Amino acid sequence: MTTKPKAKRFRIRRSPSSFGEAEARTSATARPVDPPRQSPASFAAATEPTGAEHQQAQPSGPSPAAPSQPAAASAAQTSGDQAASAAAGAGSTDIEEIKREGLTGRQLRLARRVAQKHDLPATSDYDAVRQLRQIGIDPFKRSNMLELVVPQSKQASVPAPTSPSGADAQTLPQTVSREKAAPPAPGHLSPAERRNREIQSIQRDIARRRRRKMALLGARVGAFVMIPTFVVGFYYYNVATPMYSSHSEFLVLKADSTGASGFGGLLSGTQFATSQDSIAVQAYLQSKEAMRRLDEEAGFRAHFTQDWIDPIQRLEPGATNDDAYTIYERNVKIGYDPTEGVVRMEVSAAEPEVAAEFSSRLISYAQEKVNHLSEQKRDDQVGDAERALELAEQQRRDAQAELVRLQQQGAVLDPEGVIASLRSQINTFELQLQQKKLELAALQDNLRPNAAKVEGTAADVKRLETLIDNLNKRMTDASQGENSLASLSVKIQMAQADLATRDMMLQSALQQVEQTRMEANRQVRYLTTAVEPVPSDSPSSPRKFENTILAFLIFSGIYLMCALTASILREQVSS
Repeated sequence: MTTKPKAKRFRIRRSPSSFGEAEARTSATARPVDPPRQSPASFAAATEPTGAEHQQAQPSGPSPAAPSQPAAASAAQTSGDQAASAAAGAGSTDIEEIKREGLTGRQLRLARRVAQKHDLPATSDYDAVRQLRQIGIDPFKRSNMLELVVPQSKQASVPAPTSPSGADAQTLPQTVSREKAAPPAPGHLSPAERRNREIQSIQRDIARRRRRKMALLGARVGAFVMIPTFVVGFYYYNVATPMYSSHSEFLVLKADSTGASGFGGLLSGTQFATSQDSIAVQAYLQSKEAMRRLDEEAGFRAHFTQDWIDPIQRLEPGATNDDAYTIYERNVKIGYDPTEGVVRMEVSAAEPEVAAEFSSRLISYAQEKVNHLSEQKRDDQVGDAERALELAEQQRRDAQAELVRLQQQGAVLDPEGVIASLRSQINTFELQLQQKKLELAALQDNLRPNAAKVEGTAADVKRLETLIDNLNKRMTDASQGENSLASLSVKIQMAQADLATRDMMLQSALQQVEQTRMEANRQVRYLTTAVEPVPSDSPSSPRKFENTILAFLIFSGIYLMCALTASILREQVSS
């Protein structure tokens, strides 16, 4: 941030006493008091008028001490050198008196500017002061600064005298004689005319440079934009082979599933239930596999290798599969709309019947793919359920075989029944043994017991004890050892529980198989063709006008980007 210099005093007004002393001093010395000298450049900048001020120069009013300015100008033009020298001699005394006042250079420049504002033909700064005082204007009074602007209607156009060619080398204050202010000779131009001529030369140079730049710009635009656009338009209008398109639409649907439940049941009736299958079909139709199958069955490559197709769209006879796939991608366009669940396909070919045939073949390929996907899914689900059922049946048979083996191992069908029978027998014989013992004790209590009864009862007691011992041994043998009835009973119980579990698993596997088959039948996908492919009557491409305009916009954008990049780089390098 810069600040303008501030002066403490703009001008020093002289008092009458000081003015008298200065006048006396100057009259004594008889030399004019000159202001401080300045450099030639500052003097030229301060004293040289502008072009508008040179063109408008007319006195504003008559002078009391000298003849009026219009009269002086006409006298100078009509009477010649004598009238001009007389006017100069008449004004010289006043100018000498002004010189003796000791005016500063700032005051003289201010007087010159005020005289130029009033269109006064002043030959010097002192002459400007003299003429301003003659018309009643004080050039050094601040209150009169607002009165300097004169309406244009009141101003007249009188050519102002120009400064001599050597004015740059003069210093303030210098008087320009009237002989030097005369119109210049034909071989010598005034500074204003020289400046006007230089300005016209600069303007002509600028115009010539602008025309050259415009010519270069037109050449570049023509070379990089118009010529390529013309070539592209010529190709589309005269060379490009018309292509016919066949439009078709199909959907991948799912069978009705009334038994579906949960979140899957919510999506079963919408397009999201088959979105994955639709995307899979779209990817398959856009793959090289579909292109090779179409080539084998419908002659895709043979159609696009014909000689009457233009070179850009034609496929060379010895082209690779990648080149053929590039042509396939360009002419087969498939899109899937997830909001509607519709797969839209557009197939282009050089003949409308061929385009419709290609489209029908691709739809049949898509239908086979959908059937294969649903069949594989159904086979996988049903196969898993059937394998689980076979495993459950085999495990049940193994459990039943183990139970039979255990029953055959102990030669009994029910070990628990045998053990219960032994226990019941032991309890019965023990009760009989107790009764016989009581009976024997009662016989022995008699004074004269019957010997035969006592012996018979004692024999019965012994027999019962022996039988109970044998039964206890059998019970011991049945509850001890690996082949005891107790261990055999436990194994048989475990085998029976395992057999029951296998029975339940077999029933569950059977139910799962039936449910999987029903679910697989409900999840079958099938392809429905909504719009059949029909041969078109008019070609769909090339769009001549649209493609030409698009090429023009593309080339224009590329040129603008390159031009801006080059200008930015040039500016960066130059800076």
